Amino acid sequence: DEATHRSSLDEFGRSLYAGSGAGEPPSSDQTVVERVARVAADRGVPMAQVALAWMLGKPGVSAPIIGATQPQHLEDAAAAVELDLSAEEVTALEEPYTPHPVAGFS
Repeated sequence: DEATHRSSLDEFGRSLYAGSGAGEPPSSDQTVVERVARVAADRGVPMAQVALAWMLGKPGVSAPIIGATQPQHLEDAAAAVELDLSAEEVTALEEPYTPHPVAGFS
């Protein structure tokens, strides 16, 4: 829900996976974000760490590409390696997810 200068200018980004409202994410995406926020708050870590820790727990992910534009982004990425999510946390994060069709440039 955090607005940035980039998000205010990024028409293409807003068009990806848009829900029923103009540029609003589908409700299932918002639910996932809310659950990431809850796990992060419970753990006392940033949401980025939870998201990266979840991704690193997936088979086949060996070298995630992160878009670090600030030193804190690198710190969160490094800390995510040490964050082990419980099976219950992973289930809570994945349960509301609805797969999306591939979108973007073709």
